[in-house]
Amino acid sequence: MADTPATVYLKAQQVVFTEHEYEYVERGGTGVSAESLGVPEHAVVKTLVMQDEAAKPLIVLMHGDRKVSTKNLARQAGRKRIEPCKPEVAQRHTAYQVGGTSPFGTKKRMPIYMERSIIELPKIYINGGRRGFLVGLAPGEIVRTLVPVLVTVALDG
Repeated sequence: MADTPATVYLKAQQVVFTEHEYEYVERGGTGVSAESLGVPEHAVVKTLVMQDEAAKPLIVLMHGDRKVSTKNLARQAGRKRIEPCKPEVAQRHTAYQVGGTSPFGTKKRMPIYMERSIIELPKIYINGGRRGFLVGLAPGEIVRTLVPVLVTVALDG
């Protein structure tokens, strides 16, 4: 399997991870990948690229079966407003195609916010840098390598 910027980053950080390919479905979301891998959707973590009122980008890591309360995130991040980036803007910030966005090895360094309850899971599955490709790892590795701000902003999916 060819390396992506994400797997190169993970190897450089000496992160132990597993690689999982699945059949990518346009707009299928985490439900498709969770079913393909036979894992709970709650353990599949989505990488969302958002921006604040000044159009400064940030990344939010959220359980696949939950949504982000942008209002709560803005409050916890000390911003006036946070909203999702347009796909072409997200791609410019990360160099990843939407549907294949990983928080690892992004083109531009951005603040990362992670739903606090993710660290309670024994193993998570997160995008490995291309569509149809997830990496499995201990959530503590995200904390160690990316040093995200832990937030409580999940809404039921």
